[in-house]
Amino acid sequence: MLLKDLPADTRPREKLLARGPGALSDAELLALLLRTGLPGKNALQMGQELLDNFGGVAGLLHTGHESLKSIKGLGPAKRAEIVAVLELARRALAAELKEKTLFDTPQAVRDYLQLQLGSRPHEIFAVLFLDSQHRLIALEEMFRGTLTQTSVYPREVVIRALALNAASVVLAHNHPSGAAQPSRADEMLTQTLKTALALVDVRVLDHFVVTASQAVSMAELGLL
Repeated sequence: MLLKDLPADTRPREKLLARGPGALSDAELLALLLRTGLPGKNALQMGQELLDNFGGVAGLLHTGHESLKSIKGLGPAKRAEIVAVLELARRALAAELKEKTLFDTPQAVRDYLQLQLGSRPHEIFAVLFLDSQHRLIALEEMFRGTLTQTSVYPREVVIRALALNAASVVLAHNHPSGAAQPSRADEMLTQTLKTALALVDVRVLDHFVVTASQAVSMAELGLL
């Protein structure tokens, strides 16, 4: 069935205009981007296929142009539009954090980290470098490891903190396994970095363990 053949109040565009974007499912929002489908598969079905193939919206956020080629019917123009919208989402959150005191918006921090790290297939260790007002200077991916481990060198984190004139940092890494509970190794690494950064008067404010569904604060768990 073509989208135009659906009842008017269930078509994604009409539904959005009548009830707002919050009323639409993820697949319906994607259908608006796609606009058209293929013979035997409308835009709504293609949107659902994208979600199924890449693990929902969180997975799509880390899907590149090349990976989208695996979806039949997605030409260069549609792939470019999808990638552009996802990049705008990442930049919007980053801009919000740069303009505000970071810990005035704790949920925005979690959302941003999940957006950046939550669906990565390999473990990434990243650092949010903050100024003296706890505003974001930069998020940098410092180290990339395997699915189970990564090598983190405190000296490199210290060098970047000094280069960026950071007053404090928030550490973050993802658990591709989906388990958000910090490990004993995570605790030890946090203490090592906390000690190293204290030597140059840079505070470690928190360390988040990130999955596609949540970002767990080690500070809130009393592990900092």
